[in-house]
Amino acid sequence: MDKAKRIGILTSGGDSPGMNAAVVSVARCANEKGLQLMGIKRGYNGLLGLSDRPEDDIEYMAMETVLDIMDMRGTYLRTARCLPFLKPEVRMEAAKSLKKQGIEALVVIGGDGSYHGALELCKLGIPCIGIPGTIDNDLSYTEATLGYDTAVNVCVEAVRSIRATSRSHDRPAVVEVMGRNCGDIAMRTAIATGAEMVIVPEMEWDMLELADRLRYLIQKGNTRATLIISEHCWHKMKPFDWRKVIADSGRIIHEDDPLNSERLALVLKLLCNTESRATVIGYTQRGAIPTAYDSAFAFDAGRMAVDLLTKDVASFQNGYAIGVHDGRVYSTAFADALDENRKKFFDEDLYHLINRL
Repeated sequence: MDKAKRIGILTSGGDSPGMNAAVVSVARCANEKGLQLMGIKRGYNGLLGLSDRPEDDIEYMAMETVLDIMDMRGTYLRTARCLPFLKPEVRMEAAKSLKKQGIEALVVIGGDGSYHGALELCKLGIPCIGIPGTIDNDLSYTEATLGYDTAVNVCVEAVRSIRATSRSHDRPAVVEVMGRNCGDIAMRTAIATGAEMVIVPEMEWDMLELADRLRYLIQKGNTRATLIISEHCWHKMKPFDWRKVIADSGRIIHEDDPLNSERLALVLKLLCNTESRATVIGYTQRGAIPTAYDSAFAFDAGRMAVDLLTKDVASFQNGYAIGVHDGRVYSTAFADALDENRKKFFDEDLYHLINRL
């Protein structure tokens, strides 16, 4: 494409640490090349004027504004999911809106859903570059996503504190971390903290085997053993009537009550006769200041995004997604990044080792 005079940037889906740093990098590199950067608020909603104040949905990212958001938590541009964007006619309207405002290209910071939207805009003549902004690290084409390292560090710090108080009270701990359908945060946290057990969505697990493992650890003198569980792992549990265990203890449990970390801790308490406690780390994983790794990744990804948009490439029909391969930042077509045949590597040997040592 010819050098764009005005490009847009948005953050979409769940927020992740480092999104602001990526916006700053794009803004600085665009400014060096004489481009204007327009910030689009609340993801794809900002292209459609769906907010309460549509006139504020798109703003010029002046350098004095940009430099103030580098270390800001969350995302300055706000973020949201946009279900109407799934409709072809809505995407067509968004493409027309971008062209009408002179925005010739778009940088999208988000996960796989955001990438699918960007790919559709590419087909409508809007060149798009994707930066993987999600703490889940669930995109198969890249070794790391923006915010993943920060989320892991938040979890590690929390688990270290929990293990300290667990040791003080001789209590096992159940700690739930985020990750959607990917267990990378849980695995990395377990490794870094010396946790003795981990459950992830990639692997089937057995409640009775878990209880046997905890009893074994307690008998060996480990009264503060830690179980790290990744959200959305419940469907991988082998059939077990955990509600009966709770009901037999005289506690009230209903048929529609789902299994969660608190109820899991209770079941282990009843099965193992130990005072286990549950903690859900939650959204602190998203709202932290980015680590040095995520900040550096954001800078490198922003630089590459602007470089791609200002080069005379043959075609932007498939767009580009930026990722990490062998420790280096690289770019690949959206179609390759979103290829459903690509499976994210999961280290089963490491998983079994954590649960065995």
